[in-house]
Amino acid sequence: MKLLHKIIFWSHLLAGVIGGTVIFIMSATGVILMYEHQLVEYAERDVRLVAPPDANAQRISLDELVAKARAQNPKAQPTGVVLRNEPTASVAVGFGREGATYVNPYTGVILGSESTLHDWFHDVVDWHRWLGTEGEGRVTARAITGACNLAFFWLALTGVYLWWPRSWHWRGLKPSLLFNFHLRGKARDWNWHNVIGFWSSGVLVVLTLTAAVMSYPWANDLLYTLTGSEPPPRAQPPGPVAQAQQRRGAGTEARERKPMASFDAFQARAAQQAPGWIMMTMRLPPRGDGPVTVLIQEPTAPHIFARSQLALNRSSAEVIKWEPYAAASPGRKLRVWVRGLHTGEALGFAGQTVAGLASLGGCFLVWTGFAMA
Repeated sequence: MKLLHKIIFWSHLLAGVIGGTVIFIMSATGVILMYEHQLVEYAERDVRLVAPPDANAQRISLDELVAKARAQNPKAQPTGVVLRNEPTASVAVGFGREGATYVNPYTGVILGSESTLHDWFHDVVDWHRWLGTEGEGRVTARAITGACNLAFFWLALTGVYLWWPRSWHWRGLKPSLLFNFHLRGKARDWNWHNVIGFWSSGVLVVLTLTAAVMSYPWANDLLYTLTGSEPPPRAQPPGPVAQAQQRRGAGTEARERKPMASFDAFQARAAQQAPGWIMMTMRLPPRGDGPVTVLIQEPTAPHIFARSQLALNRSSAEVIKWEPYAAASPGRKLRVWVRGLHTGEALGFAGQTVAGLASLGGCFLVWTGFAMA
C-alpha cells in the first residue's frame, strides 16, 4: 500500500506541475465564461428585443428581412438566420466572421450588430480551447489542452485518494472540510488545497470527462459505443485530387447552381415539422447545392442544446431528413447532455454557477499546489 500511495502521490504531483499552467488558464477562462450568455443577452438587449406595434402587428417576410440585413453587409454572404418564437424577439442574420445583424421583424429597421462584449467572450473561448492561437497553431494547442484536461481528470481522481482520511472522526476531518482562515504559509495552502479539492472534485470530474468527449474523437465514439449506439461518421477532409476537382469545377458550379428557395419556405417547413417551436437556427450550405440545416429547439427539449435537426432541399425546401431529439439514440442524447453539462447550462442558472465555482476552485488548486510543490 505504501508503494501504491507513493506512485499515486508522485503522479499527482508531476501531473500538476507539468500541466498546471494550462490547467490554470482553462480554469480561469471557465470562470469568466460562467454567465457568458446572460451577460451577452443583457449587453445586446437593445438589438435583441423589440416592442411590437400592437397586438395584431404583422411581421415582414423573412426574405425581406434578410435582404435588408444584406444591404448592410453588401460584401458578405448570409450564413444563417436565428429565429425565436417570441413577439418581442428580433431576427438575427449571420454573416460568418462578420458576425450577426439584428433586424426588427415588424418594421425591417436594422437594430445593430453584436456587441464588443460578445467579441471579447469569443476571444476568451479561443483561450479556453486553443490557448489564444489561430490557424494551424490550433492543432497543437488543442492537443496540449486535451492532454492537460486528462491530467486534470487524473488530479481530481487521485486527489480524492490522497485526501481520504485514515480516521473519520470530526476532529480529523475538520481541517479537510472547512477553511481555517487563521493559518498562514504552507499550513494555509494545505488547508485550502484539501478543502477546495474535497468540495469541487466531483464537479471537476464531470467537467474534465465532458471536455475529453469534446476534445477526442475516440472518447466521443466510446460514449456512443457504451450506450449501444452507432457513432456518427467522421467528416473526412478531401484529398488532393478532390480539392483539384473542386477548384476546377467552382466556376461551372456557380453557373449551374439552382436558385435557392425562399427563407419563408424554409421557416414554414420547419414550423410544420415542429409545432410550437421555441427557437430555430437555419444554417445555409457554404458551397454547392448542399441542404439547408435547421436546428430546432422544441417545447419538450430538456435544455437549450437538445435540438431536433431538419435537413431541407436547398432549391425546393422539401424535407431530406428529419431527426427529432425525442427519437434520437441514447448515444446522441448523452452527447448532447455532455455539451450542456460541461458549461452547466443543462441544469440552468444553478448548474452554471456550480460549474463556474468548481472552475474557480481549479484556479486555487493550481496555486496552492504550486505553492506546496
